[in-house]
Amino acid sequence: MSFIQRAVRNPSRLRNLSVRRLATSAESTGLSFSLTEEQAGIQDLARKFSREHIVPVAAEYDRTMEYPWPIIKAAHEVGLLNTHIPEAYGGPGLGLFECALISEELAYGCTGIQTAIEANGLAEAPVIVAGSEETKKKYLGRMTEEPLVAAYCVTEPGAGSDVAAIKTRAEKKGDKWVLNGSKMWITNSGHANWFFVLAKSDPGAKPHSSMTGFVVDANTPGIIVGKKEINMGQRCSDTRMVTFENVEVPEENVLGSVGEGFKVAMKAFDITRPLVASGAVGLAQRALEEATKYAQERKHKRQTMGVPIIQHQAVAFMLADMAIQAEASRALVWKAAWAKDAGLKNTFYASMAKTLASRTAVENADKAVQIFGGAGFNTEYPVEKLYRDAKIFELYE
Repeated sequence: MSFIQRAVRNPSRLRNLSVRRLATSAESTGLSFSLTEEQAGIQDLARKFSREHIVPVAAEYDRTMEYPWPIIKAAHEVGLLNTHIPEAYGGPGLGLFECALISEELAYGCTGIQTAIEANGLAEAPVIVAGSEETKKKYLGRMTEEPLVAAYCVTEPGAGSDVAAIKTRAEKKGDKWVLNGSKMWITNSGHANWFFVLAKSDPGAKPHSSMTGFVVDANTPGIIVGKKEINMGQRCSDTRMVTFENVEVPEENVLGSVGEGFKVAMKAFDITRPLVASGAVGLAQRALEEATKYAQERKHKRQTMGVPIIQHQAVAFMLADMAIQAEASRALVWKAAWAKDAGLKNTFYASMAKTLASRTAVENADKAVQIFGGAGFNTEYPVEKLYRDAKIFELYE
């Protein structure tokens, strides 16, 4: 008779074993969902910053579409910008897990503002992954000295998720590389101090070895930054086309080896996808809390069908589903971040976290609007912005 069969015949045996295992699991396996004192402090700092600096102004930034420089500068001042730059280059050197805690809290306040902040990490990731010591000191170091932003230039008008289809060319001429091509939907590009640029250096080679990554100063002659694109959501995030016309880049600004740009970009995604996913979790959590609060407040104001809306099973089931998906998404983000910090390959979990959290953000925002009813369609309430902001999570990164 198997252990399971014996346990089924004697349920108390299974219950007692479960209790003992739960009591000793943290000690015996190291598994724990509790935060360390330091992690809890980081989360609390980001949560307080989001509630005090972002939530009160998020709707106004959405309306004006102005770039949130004051908030970015404030985030830099308290240490919430460039959080995964190593200490050797002036950063706090936080792990990916701690960075994910911060991203969720900032996104709770406004994902447009969080995207502007997090885009720095996206641009910096290839430098951290493949930059020489000199390049890291030069480009990461300056980001910690003053509140600057950088941009990640990979997507093109005809190449989004299909990175291998990019057309931007990099040709070696003497001791320099010359870049020609256009990038599209580039976050922070209108304010960037420098760009990470992925370009085809050997069009005849196989896709995975045909590209090279470069760091390019934004003031380099030949760079043309287009108009700010007016998007459905995340409207204070600065998104533009960037064109490179005979832009000269010195050899020392090549990241890694020539032909390894695709690998560098993919390694960067192992860092950034969990952070984008954590932003989606922040939005999903905000949608859940706003919908719950509204349903509870309506209990004291008026009834529908003779009962408060919080007592309708249709509403209760939506709130339950929203909570389930937010918790599941957060757990997957945490696993992806933990794996990276543990030195394990996290590509699989990073992609899963991004997929699930993005879907959850969209679905939770949709349910929040539904629970608000007609009020959810109005700009006086926060959930219509959440609805517009959420969709991009299923499209980028």
